[in-house]
Amino acid sequence: MGRTVGANAEDTRRRLLRAAADVFAARGYDGTRVADIATAAGLSNSALYCYFTSRADLLIGALRAHGRRPLADLVARFPTRSVADLLLQTGAALRRRQEPESFLAVEALIAARHHGEVATALRDYTAERADWLAGLVRDGQSRGELDSELSPQAVAHFCLALAAGTTLLGPDLHDVDDREWTELLIRVVTCLAPVHTGEQIGSRT
Repeated sequence: MGRTVGANAEDTRRRLLRAAADVFAARGYDGTRVADIATAAGLSNSALYCYFTSRADLLIGALRAHGRRPLADLVARFPTRSVADLLLQTGAALRRRQEPESFLAVEALIAARHHGEVATALRDYTAERADWLAGLVRDGQSRGELDSELSPQAVAHFCLALAAGTTLLGPDLHDVDDREWTELLIRVVTCLAPVHTGEQIGSRT
């Protein structure tokens, strides 16, 4: 049976987003032209514009499709693990050498400072990520794993800021011992837990 038009269109969209993720991660937003992405995807400029309206649209689309989300991946793999443990495991991995796709979010943050269309699109994307994180925190609070007096949005903001900061300040610029970094994170995550469970977090790591 032949492939449908819809299936072909979806394949083309995926190919464009893959190409956009690779090119933006390698060259940055200002160093990338729409034509570069079209060429990498094996398409013409006019074909590209049938799917995406601008560079900003491509950048945020690539971020949605290929941006690294280690915490979300862990939640999907270990749905019954406590939120505190998931945060600790994710934080411990953040300072390691990052894959090129990890820099998509950084490139978007940099571009947002100088391009209003990127800032608008990134604001919506960031709000979605923050809301997802806040929901994860609320789930942990409802199960008694996290302090119920904590602001879920504040915890979400801290997680987003830590992820962005550790991507920028990678081991090539400043390294730290894995054990020392993990011990620091244990103290931070313990502060998020109710007093009666705080000691359990450190004992499980």
